[in-house]
Amino acid sequence: MTTLTVTERGQVTFRKDVLRHLGIQPGEKIELDLLPDGKAELKAARHKGAWRELYGMLKSKGNGARLSIEDINDAIAEAGAAAGMAGLDDK
Repeated sequence: MTTLTVTERGQVTFRKDVLRHLGIQPGEKIELDLLPDGKAELKAARHKGAWRELYGMLKSKGNGARLSIEDINDAIAEAGAAAGMAGLDDK
């Protein structure tokens, strides 16, 4: 278990090993969910891809040409990997 100290200003600094365990890089965000009984869940905030981004990716892949189902599947896989969802279909 890791113990963190709260400063006078109410701030907490996470040690590198904690951030590494959470998969958080400098500049990324952390999500904190407040739970009952004074508990909280801390996790890395993951970018949630939007359909608009997927549309943009598909549009740039085809350059006006028709796309095959394989091209579309590849673009979806790329968008999922960029959103941090790589490997979910392997489970």
